[in-house]
Amino acid sequence: MGIVEKFIKEGQLTKEEYPELLHLYQDPDAVRLLREEAVRIQKKYFGNKIYTRGLIEFTNYCRNDCYYCGIRRSNRNASRYRLTKEEILQCCENGYELGFRTFVLQGGEDPWFNDDRMVDIIRSIKQGYPDCAITLSIGEKSKESYQRFKDAGADRYLLRHETASEEHYRYLHPESLSLANRKQCLYTLKELGYQIGAGFMVGAPGQTLEYLAEDLVFLKDLNPHMVGIGPFVPHHDTKFAEEPAGSVDLTLFLLSVIRILLPQVLLPATTALGTLDPRGREKGFQAGANVVMPNLSPVKNRKQYELYDNKICTGEEAAECRGCLTRRVESVGYEIVTDRGDSPMTD
Repeated sequence: MGIVEKFIKEGQLTKEEYPELLHLYQDPDAVRLLREEAVRIQKKYFGNKIYTRGLIEFTNYCRNDCYYCGIRRSNRNASRYRLTKEEILQCCENGYELGFRTFVLQGGEDPWFNDDRMVDIIRSIKQGYPDCAITLSIGEKSKESYQRFKDAGADRYLLRHETASEEHYRYLHPESLSLANRKQCLYTLKELGYQIGAGFMVGAPGQTLEYLAEDLVFLKDLNPHMVGIGPFVPHHDTKFAEEPAGSVDLTLFLLSVIRILLPQVLLPATTALGTLDPRGREKGFQAGANVVMPNLSPVKNRKQYELYDNKICTGEEAAECRGCLTRRVESVGYEIVTDRGDSPMTD
């Protein structure tokens, strides 16, 4: 039995076996077999539903200095902004009218948005839209902070682990940041009852198939409700400006692998995928993805939330172009649904 068949049959491999599987990402037979199994599982648990999440990028200030990120603290060229509470609520109002029932508040680790301010914002959104889920994506916090956000009404938390390899983590981050702490945050969030999301960049500088194997082993152990992966896209104001972008093919291959590894996971077809390939997100759905996250941020700020270069942030990525997105999803045989789209996973 080949490695592909073994993975499909058993649903997981050892850390030593994953590189052998990942080596096959350009092998048409391996790609087809994994994609067919991923779609079978996707249809089994989710039918042809694609869930939407309204993304609100509310601050691009960040205290961290991750080497790959366009909004890193030391990037003096970044045009910084913070949305007011009123602007955030306006985004929610627009999104609600467009049919969104999950709002994702995403930002850099901005100390101005302290616990009190965040709690006030979360409560206000929950008060206005009690039938909506609130997802936070605001980085590493203390257990106490996470608990306060949960008590205020936050339902989900996205925290990409970026890489599960200590060696690779050190290559991508300054000394002040720690992989152990990041992983601990994810386990803490899960313990507090959040639906959690982890994830990583595909083709990040210095990444090897062995490092990706560590990511897959970590994801299986963590068993998150959502996994966000997208190809690395360089930003011109970082030390990795000249690095090549990650592979769309390998990203699609990994979407299929993760769908088989974690059958009931929520798996976005990310903006980065759509940035590198005009039909990247459609291909993502056909590889096992079942979530898309259009941008609800004010048009005037979208370009400023520049984690990487050439990010699609107007036109079709904009939530206003709901019709385009619906047509894109339908063009590959799926349908957009407007419910909260909770993960069916149970521990």
